[in-house]
Amino acid sequence: MATLAQTIQKAPSSWSWFRDFLREELSPYPGRFGIVARMTFSATLIMIICEALRVPDAFQACILALLVTRESPRATVRSSFLIAAVMCVGGLYVLCSAYLVISIPGVHFFWILISFFLTFYALSAINDYLTAVIFAIVISVAVPLWDRYVSAETNVEDTLWLILSAIIAVLVTSVVELIFVRRKPGDDIVVPLAERLTAIEAVLNDFAEKATISAASKKMIDKLALRGTSLLHRLLRRSEYSLHYRAQMNAVVSAVGRLVDTCSALPENVSLTAGDCKRFNDLAKTLAGFRADLIRRRIPAPIHFIEDDETALRLPLLHEMENLAALIPAAFADYRVMGEYLPTSDDSRKSKFLATDAFTNTRHAKFALKGCLAAGLCYVVYNAIDWPGISTSVTTCFLTALTTIGSSRQKQLLRFAGAVVGGFIFGMGAQIFILPYIDSIFGFTILVAAVTAFSAWFLTCSPRLSYFGVQVALAFYLINLEEFTVQTSLAVARDRVVGVLLGLFAMWFVFDQLWGTPAGVEMRRAFVLTVRSIAQYVREPLPGDSKVALDRAFGLREKITSDFDTMRAMADAVLLEFGLARPQNLALRKRIQEWSARLRTLFLTESALWKYRAQLPPFQVPQDVSLAHQEFEKETARTLDVIADRVEGKPSTTEGNLHESFDRLKQSIDTAMPQQSAEKREVLQALLLLTTRSEEIAAWLDDRIPA
Repeated sequence: MATLAQTIQKAPSSWSWFRDFLREELSPYPGRFGIVARMTFSATLIMIICEALRVPDAFQACILALLVTRESPRATVRSSFLIAAVMCVGGLYVLCSAYLVISIPGVHFFWILISFFLTFYALSAINDYLTAVIFAIVISVAVPLWDRYVSAETNVEDTLWLILSAIIAVLVTSVVELIFVRRKPGDDIVVPLAERLTAIEAVLNDFAEKATISAASKKMIDKLALRGTSLLHRLLRRSEYSLHYRAQMNAVVSAVGRLVDTCSALPENVSLTAGDCKRFNDLAKTLAGFRADLIRRRIPAPIHFIEDDETALRLPLLHEMENLAALIPAAFADYRVMGEYLPTSDDSRKSKFLATDAFTNTRHAKFALKGCLAAGLCYVVYNAIDWPGISTSVTTCFLTALTTIGSSRQKQLLRFAGAVVGGFIFGMGAQIFILPYIDSIFGFTILVAAVTAFSAWFLTCSPRLSYFGVQVALAFYLINLEEFTVQTSLAVARDRVVGVLLGLFAMWFVFDQLWGTPAGVEMRRAFVLTVRSIAQYVREPLPGDSKVALDRAFGLREKITSDFDTMRAMADAVLLEFGLARPQNLALRKRIQEWSARLRTLFLTESALWKYRAQLPPFQVPQDVSLAHQEFEKETARTLDVIADRVEGKPSTTEGNLHESFDRLKQSIDTAMPQQSAEKREVLQALLLLTTRSEEIAAWLDDRIPA
């Protein structure tokens, strides 16, 4: 059997590759019709309500429905009150601050820039995604309203209408989610994981029974490999689940995602012995057990596969899948009941509105400066040439930022293509060929529903194509739903499409050309940052006040979780970038994905060990054991720092003794064990189990990551 690297073939340059790519991206998958139906129903119903009540700016309400429906339904409903409050705050900010600066042109200009900066900062720093969406849309649309040469009363009225349309969107979307989605907490993560494990089991059973993959199993596993796990990671990041649950399930999602990728790389036919078939069958049964445990909210039992060097050489992908499968139960380091990590009313009240590093991490300010510069350029351009019709460029900057933080050339290309299709083909095409023959809201509703369904289908593709759907809907809505009228003027449609293109150009220029960094470089940097952050966490708690140490540890854990998200996002962006460095970046991406799966498990294990390092009740251990444990953790942190130096290309002169420090720790535990009570012996056994896992993973990373 060929290795994974040998199974990757160069993509053909003909149009057949593009046709196959579209076929895979656009083909149905379980649950896709339901998501598209909810998106279409919500957006169409919002349009009808806005038209019936004569609410202007319905475009922002409809695009909001599309952006929100893909997120967690329960989080959408729970956040309704917070969203209403944020809308009121945004509206009050515009009304009150505009009153102070509207008559002073110089100050008014700086007010515009400050508003842009604050909004982009909020997009990066606010934990609740839906809240950030609402705030950005309200500010991006309301602020340019006050540039018009109309009465203050008209501006106030239009600002209030804008807030009302957003409220309508939130209420309608929440009701639709409540009606159509009835799931237990965690189902939005567990159900897709179960679907992937089922597909892997089918492939493994095919090999166990007939040494080949059936066409149906191959098609399903390839489709899931293309979809990836970005949506699941995003749902976890924006969910209200506890930090510990998010960290554990992120590790499980990464392991299952890697299992799907590796399973997809298996050759369709291979010569197998009876022993090989048994190994395929055993792995399938193991994954079936994991799937049942996840669905029932039980912690999967630890698993260990028999090492066989001969089989590992003949079937390296099977051996890799066994190693990945062992990481799934290892993610639950302290073996508590999974339900204990799900959100409760207390968790919801304790959830933070802003990210822990909102005022300490410079990445938020950098992102805000980039976005402010892009939106500010658009604002200056359309005012300098006196073309207010292209003011949609500012809104486009904010909505583009909503779909991704850290853009790429390919994503911008998809947005340009979406603007052309949604603006010129659907928008102007409808004005020329359809709208002149429509004389009722029924016909207009059919048109909006059709375009929305088209956009929603692309929105539910993998990240490689979903941006296209966002831009199609945005361009079409800006032309036909910004005012309470059927828009038949081609000049207005032209202006709004040009505004969309200007906004996309500004975002591309600032984020990719002026301030951009190749995704491969950012991926490597994110991996190094994550390794160093974990090394810092392993050294915690530092001497001092226990409450301060606890707060610092919690902040570090949240930062590391964010670092993992950034690393995964950059790894996804590498797939969308081309050039001379693409082969090297793809090879590095494959290695980093393999390393990060173990790194996540190490992080979770060290999170469980933190209680022993802090000597929290009932995790106190004898002093000799505690000193040996501290020495072991120092060696683990040193090993991680050496690994980070290697990836950065820095020389490392220190020689480690990780194995020796672990042996001393194990010996001290064995010596102390007979002298302890039954309860303390259980604590020491758990410590030994966790440190054994930590040592194995750290040693594995040290061996596999070359200089």
